Amino acid sequence: MTQEINLTVGALLDDIAGKYPDNEALIYVERGLRYTWREFNERCRQVAKGLLRLGVKKGDHLAIWAYNVPEWVTLQFATAKIGAVLVTVNTSYKSAELEYLLRQSDSSVLFMVQGFKDTNYVETLSSVVPELATSKPGELKSAALPCLQHVVFIGEGAPDGMINFEKIVELGREVSDVELAAVEATLHVNEVINMQYTSGTTGFPKGVMLTHHNVINNGFNIGECMRFTENDRLCIPVPFFHCFGCVLGVMACVTHGTTMVPVEIFDPLKVLQAIEKERCTAVHGVPTMFIAELEHPRFQEFDLTSLRTGIMAGSNCPIEVMRRVIRDMHASEITIAYGQTESSPVITQTRTDDPIELKVSTVGRVLPNVELKIVDIETGAELPPGKQGELCTRGYLVMKGYYKMPEETAKAIDTDGWLHTGDLAVMDENGYCKITGRIKNMIIRGGENIYPREIEEFLYTHPNISDIQVYGVPDRKYGEQVMAAVVLKQGCGMTEDEVKEFCRGRIANYKIPKYVRFVDSYPMTASGKIQKFKLREMAIRELQLEGNV
Repeated sequence: MTQEINLTVGALLDDIAGKYPDNEALIYVERGLRYTWREFNERCRQVAKGLLRLGVKKGDHLAIWAYNVPEWVTLQFATAKIGAVLVTVNTSYKSAELEYLLRQSDSSVLFMVQGFKDTNYVETLSSVVPELATSKPGELKSAALPCLQHVVFIGEGAPDGMINFEKIVELGREVSDVELAAVEATLHVNEVINMQYTSGTTGFPKGVMLTHHNVINNGFNIGECMRFTENDRLCIPVPFFHCFGCVLGVMACVTHGTTMVPVEIFDPLKVLQAIEKERCTAVHGVPTMFIAELEHPRFQEFDLTSLRTGIMAGSNCPIEVMRRVIRDMHASEITIAYGQTESSPVITQTRTDDPIELKVSTVGRVLPNVELKIVDIETGAELPPGKQGELCTRGYLVMKGYYKMPEETAKAIDTDGWLHTGDLAVMDENGYCKITGRIKNMIIRGGENIYPREIEEFLYTHPNISDIQVYGVPDRKYGEQVMAAVVLKQGCGMTEDEVKEFCRGRIANYKIPKYVRFVDSYPMTASGKIQKFKLREMAIRELQLEGNV
């Protein structure tokens, strides 16, 4: 067992800046921006002081709606240094989702960029808060969002009613080190400093409350699984608003003095350029990101021999992709991680020396200082190795709860402190886990329990199929029927009948998809998780099954 770290996030940064003051902490290749640990800590302290001068108090909720800009990672530490709670906003949100999150989270400050992809954030916010344009900065009175007082703009200038981020830095000059130290002295490791909205794959978002202790210890153990040191350099193209970016990325680095090399908006070419230019030793991504990098027409031009490790997570990794990441990207020690936001987020991870078979067939074994068990979904009894049940975890990693949702919290965390993930899993005798599906995704057809993952794994073996998602649709006679959404490999053709014929005699008849549709892509959350509930909704409409629901 490793020692648990009992520091606040701010104290951790002070500690690392003291150990490695002149090492590079944060590099933005395209901006030519480089901070040493001393400089980065000073920048965070300056912003923390500016927030105090703005009137932000310990426990206040501050939302950030931005892609991976430098201010994002600065705010992650500046807010923690004064005990404010950073509320992360999905970069893909539109007006209704933004309004829900800001209202439900009681956010008093919003930090935002101009926009992302096809969404103009300034216009979107104006539609939710029309009063902003005619308000003096800091004096906002919004009917829809009564808690919101300040909007801080990250970029050039400041739209009406907002102040520019650099103004916060200036305000910090009016606050002494003594004032900041006095606030820091009141902080406790078990206080909430981060709130992330989750449940994008199942419905209404819930605010997951994470503490200093949650994210530091999870980040440290994640970094240990990759054998991070102060000599490593991690390319981070995954979004900061998600745990993948801010914990598996940022906190795994900061706990080890590892250099952070973020990519602001994912672009496979920019990832390849950053790895080569900065000699990155690690890179993170969901499988689709690694595929985009490997298949980029200029892939062969880049020297990636500095790569050693990193994390692939978010969805299942096809074995051929893993082989190519190890062989062609030189990441021989790449790891797989599994978890959920409610567990800060990583529960299990493969280790650098695990064989490739374990990296593609399992999600690794439990992290140090964490308990894990597989329980029967009917009785709750703990199951032996080899039996499928719900994966549950307990320890420092379990969230404080869902913000203002005590009933939802009680459903997720039982009276003994076990977090129920809702994921179906099997653990082998060596402690390696396979995720076999979600309880909610289980299809019940005529009394038979059908696990989509099993059918997906089978159909993956067809040479024409690139990707496959299996889910249930309503049926009057059987309750549910099996449906498959298939992405074909480029240049390959296939019919619905051919898919069914491939299954006949090889899997049970009741598991053969009744419906097959061919698609180019799947609806995704911004963090790369496939939204099966949206596939189901689309299928119900297309097949006119509304009467069966």
